[in-house]
Amino acid sequence: MINLKSKQEYLKIAVQKEGRLSDRSLELIKESGIFHMQDNRRKLVSKGENFPVEILYLRDDDIPQYVADGVADIGIVGENEVMEKGKQVEIVERLGFARCRISLAIPQSEKYSGPEYFNGKRIATSYPRILQNYLDEKSIHAEIHEISGSVEIAPGIGLADAILDIVSTGSTLIHNRLREVEVVARSEAVIIASPALKPVKRKILDDLLFRFQAVQRSKNSKYILLNVPNENLEQIVRLLPGMKSPTIMPLYEKGWSSLHSVVNEDEFWDIIEKLKKLGAQGILVIPIEKMIM
Repeated sequence: MINLKSKQEYLKIAVQKEGRLSDRSLELIKESGIFHMQDNRRKLVSKGENFPVEILYLRDDDIPQYVADGVADIGIVGENEVMEKGKQVEIVERLGFARCRISLAIPQSEKYSGPEYFNGKRIATSYPRILQNYLDEKSIHAEIHEISGSVEIAPGIGLADAILDIVSTGSTLIHNRLREVEVVARSEAVIIASPALKPVKRKILDDLLFRFQAVQRSKNSKYILLNVPNENLEQIVRLLPGMKSPTIMPLYEKGWSSLHSVVNEDEFWDIIEKLKKLGAQGILVIPIEKMIM
């Protein structure tokens, strides 16, 4: 455990100063019981009250540079920015939110025959490094137009024949009469760290990751309670192994037991249907706030 009464260095965390990824990052920090203080993004820097962290609010595309230079010890940023900047940083954790694709898109009216379509084309993007790596890998010769913001309008105004941009739902592409044809890379929120992190700060980072992982696991799991007929108990236990094994308690009514376990969110509905077929009744599903392994 960290002794806050002794002289303690602060782990400097770079966080995007605005946007959905920023909101999700700060929510994770607060849910981890670390950052109990008012949102101070306007001040650019704020400190945790009960854990040795200092938050730096930065532009997302600056975060890899600040971490690589050691100005910030770690950063929470989209993996797309890490790939684009190519700085010497270490990805220490994938957070599972802010997922998106980095994709090539062309006008809906165009016929697409494959990656060779882009030979000789003009492609607008905010990610020239990622695009150039893809073109080199495919031996494609295309003209890259680097622009920032509103990349999707480039084909409509005659600036480019195609674009490479971030895609989440695809609605922006449809609105601009574009269609996604190639997924070049996938991205999500990640924690990056400086390779030169000192041992004392690495220890703080390990404690921080422990808390983050407890919160993240809880979001992907449900606590489930159900009444099960003893004759099908073995089959039901195989469906619900839990973190180690389920808790089973006899009911007052003979031939029945109460079973408590944890189920993964992704498998939840498939398992529920199987449990019902095996005679499970009174199924209760409860969200989990934290999950310590």
